[in-house]
Amino acid sequence: MPDLAWQQCINPQCRATYDIAQVLHKCDKCGNLLDAAYDWERLSVPHSLDEFERRWATRRNPLDFSGVWRFRELMPFAPDNKVVSIGEGQTQLRRAPGVAQYAGLDPARLHLQYEGMNFSGSFKDNGMTGAFTHANMVSARRVACASTGNTSASMASFAAALGSIRAFVFIGSGKIAYGKLCQALDYGGVTIQIDGDFDDAMERVQQVSKQLGIYLMNSLNPFRLEGQKAIMYRVLEGLGWQPPDWVIVPGGNLGNSSAFGKAFVELEQLGLINKIPRVAIINSTGARTLSELVNGRGIEWNGGNVDDSIIDEYYAYLDAENIRAVTLASAIEINRPVNLKKALRTLDFTRGVVREVTDEEILDAKAKVGASGIGCEPASAASVAGARKLRDEGLIAPDETVVCILTGHQLKDPNAAVNYHSARGEAFEQAFAKYGVKNARFRNMPVQTPNDLDRIIEVVEKA
Repeated sequence: MPDLAWQQCINPQCRATYDIAQVLHKCDKCGNLLDAAYDWERLSVPHSLDEFERRWATRRNPLDFSGVWRFRELMPFAPDNKVVSIGEGQTQLRRAPGVAQYAGLDPARLHLQYEGMNFSGSFKDNGMTGAFTHANMVSARRVACASTGNTSASMASFAAALGSIRAFVFIGSGKIAYGKLCQALDYGGVTIQIDGDFDDAMERVQQVSKQLGIYLMNSLNPFRLEGQKAIMYRVLEGLGWQPPDWVIVPGGNLGNSSAFGKAFVELEQLGLINKIPRVAIINSTGARTLSELVNGRGIEWNGGNVDDSIIDEYYAYLDAENIRAVTLASAIEINRPVNLKKALRTLDFTRGVVREVTDEEILDAKAKVGASGIGCEPASAASVAGARKLRDEGLIAPDETVVCILTGHQLKDPNAAVNYHSARGEAFEQAFAKYGVKNARFRNMPVQTPNDLDRIIEVVEKA
């Protein structure tokens, strides 16, 4: 295994390589991100993706039960006996005619990949199984992450299931939804709340992890992204192994978009797909770094020769103006996405695009998803709001196949839904004013009535 898999710097001017068992946050030589890389010519890979379907018949094997590791030949960095799995990846690809109508698409062509069905309630479990597997390979006993909520919940869940690893969670002050914080606390994670936001917490957790030798679980970790590739494998499986025209994903720290791009690069290289979906990454207007850099300042992958001065100038501007990310979609409330360059690579390879949507558009899209019987946290709905925007622009044709990634369960942040549907007047303004939300177009207001049978029947009959 060691000579078939390694870690490699993504900078084409460097391309430094490291042993698969090394624990690194970034390239020691140039400071860029790392990939898990493989000698595909010497590895055993199925000739067709539909060969993976056979593992539905052997689901008593824990690896075949996992919605990540049943595709293990496509992420072959670990021996089977080192894999750490809690049965992650039991998710669904669903049609939602009402959401399709809202987005202006053919009802048979829009699909929602619902990652809220993972054990911790978000897509993060796909990545954590990869990261914990590598942590197991290197005998780590302490793990840490910075989090807006979902990462900490997933990390703490895996650590608790193992029972032999201590989890440390770094969060910013007031920057985590209770539906997520309660998970980290319940699962026994040591939660450290610092003055600042996610970007501050991300900086500190890297420093602490490096100084104390704690295994870092954020998506800087290339093995986190290896696990997240499996989301696309399950999407392809749900579509009968036919790639969609578009995959639309919320922005944030850009781990998913980076992982999806790597998955498609490898699948094409292996001759397992005949079409590359276009990836659309959707920011909130309150956390618009990628949109500003790509659409406003013209940054691009450029064969890996990314113009760092554009990034540095923008970050200096954010600091000088004291601009912080502010969005009710807390999972993507990030100004300095750590996977920026990998996301640029995805955009280049997939002819991808970046858009931003308002928090009001996010909440409206979330309400339409909920009305379809699924339900998602606010950040997830950015993908649906983005699909609607791209359709309005004419970039997505009405008959194209579109997959929107719903990253987390609605109970991750129930306050957003309750306030959207039931708050009025001053209460509504208090809940949403700082996010620029003025209307709730799809409100489903509770009906108040006296405790009188005739009045209650009257309300029911009028509904």
